[in-house]
Amino acid sequence: MKTIKVLIVDDHLVVLRGLRFFLQTQAVIEIVGQAHNGEEALQQVQALQPDIVLMDLIMPGLSGIEATRKITENYPQVKVIILSSYSDRDSVLQAIKAGAIGYQLKDVKPEVLIESIQAAMDGVKTLHPQATHQLMSHVVSEKEEGKSIAILTAKEKVVLKHITLGQSNKEIAAELHISEKTVKTHVTHILAKLEMQDRTQAALFATKNNWFV
Repeated sequence: MKTIKVLIVDDHLVVLRGLRFFLQTQAVIEIVGQAHNGEEALQQVQALQPDIVLMDLIMPGLSGIEATRKITENYPQVKVIILSSYSDRDSVLQAIKAGAIGYQLKDVKPEVLIESIQAAMDGVKTLHPQATHQLMSHVVSEKEEGKSIAILTAKEKVVLKHITLGQSNKEIAAELHISEKTVKTHVTHILAKLEMQDRTQAALFATKNNWFV
């Protein structure tokens, strides 16, 4: 099996030593160098041509995000795996957009880190579960933001407004002088169009977006 050349980038000496200590026990991995910030990382990538860069995010000078972007743009054959203490949505999204092929947290199990490195060599993205959750939340958020009250008919808007007021189908029917069955039909259409599971979720979404202020 081909040896994987790894460059470690982190501004904390303890982290660097810990990663070195562990990775040196792996026969398939050769640590070709280390860097303490983004600028050094770029210099080392140019000089050493590693296969994998384990990149911290928050460092003095050039950040891990910017370093990742420059590396993936100028050295597309080099794979960058983010290894960070941060799992917030902005960090994960920026890293993936910058070209990182993996995102792991520093508490990742050693064997999972090795699997992530090997997967990166095959061009396969790997994400820590918390990073995956953040990406999924972003997708859901974008999907919700794309929804507009304009997709509802005039009658459906009225029914939804009454739902946000906490009224039951029976109360809405009496208020609008229509049958309860008709109200149920409107509610079904509203939930389908908004892709919501129940009327409470639809009411909360409408309220959050100030549809009836």
